[in-house]
Amino acid sequence: MAERLRRLLTPAIVLAALVGVGLLLRHEGSVAARALARADAVPPLLAALAANVGGLVLAVHAWRVLVPAPPGSAPGTPGPVRGLLAARIYFLGQLSKYLPGRVWGVVTHVTHGRAVGVPAAAMTSAYLLSLALTVLTGACVSLFAAPAVLPGQWFWLVLPVLGLLACLARPALATGPVVALARLARRTVEPPPDAAVRRAIALAVAAWLVSGLHLWFLAIALGAPAVSSAGPAIGAFALATVVSSLAVVVPDGWGVRELTIAAALAAALPDGTAATAAVASRVVCVAAELGSSAVVLALARARLGAPGTRTDADSGTLPTPAPASVPAPAPTPIGDSRVHP
Repeated sequence: MAERLRRLLTPAIVLAALVGVGLLLRHEGSVAARALARADAVPPLLAALAANVGGLVLAVHAWRVLVPAPPGSAPGTPGPVRGLLAARIYFLGQLSKYLPGRVWGVVTHVTHGRAVGVPAAAMTSAYLLSLALTVLTGACVSLFAAPAVLPGQWFWLVLPVLGLLACLARPALATGPVVALARLARRTVEPPPDAAVRRAIALAVAAWLVSGLHLWFLAIALGAPAVSSAGPAIGAFALATVVSSLAVVVPDGWGVRELTIAAALAAALPDGTAATAAVASRVVCVAAELGSSAVVLALARARLGAPGTRTDADSGTLPTPAPASVPAPAPTPIGDSRVHP
């Protein structure tokens, strides 16, 4: 049953993503295309794509360090999900957001993790912990937009920063709720080491900052001042992504994210231009995600085989050498009184 689900899940996710992109380009792509159809807009557009891909790469690393090593491993042993395998699982999880609901991401992680020997509880806990840290770090990075969006009224937003600093000082504050939920479900989950949690937090912050640069490049292409628009753009993207992630019913927060970005960028751009930047951001993000996913899935299939096939490259371990063959004992002549070894 699990193998059949795994085989059906990947094409279903990819199909949903393609349908979603088609609808997006049909209704919104032409608006952004007309606004950015200039020769001088090409360098910022390419920079926006590169920034978004860079943020995705950092996000993959931020998640994979939370996948625990196999039980009984020596301290410091890296987790079993690395390299192309980690990228394949993460990008399939990303594409699953085009399906309504938020359950498909964890289903994707669990089914593909189980195929390489990672228990479902370990994959679920890593997914939930990564999601929690992503929301927390995104809320902190969104403070870059606060001075422009909420002048004189944004000091209460430092609460996410205090929460982040507390998790850095005591990672158990972040891992504790996940472990408690696992116990309620009668599952035993070994939380990742404190060093792994701190590293995941640092990588998640870096991912937000790098990926947020794409909106800044788009704002510059639309005529925003380079210096004063940097903070609002980076913060607006983080804020909009966090807010839209709470819209569970809407696939990938469509509409919610655009409204949030437009409102946050209104201080740096005119209202109509801010809305165009929000639409262009959606198009760039989708293009970066689909392009990166296509490359990763193609490379993973070529090097690792079809999803669900366990290989040494999947587990990240060196192949175990085959034991030396032991020559069979010579046959004992009939009538020999010696005992066979």
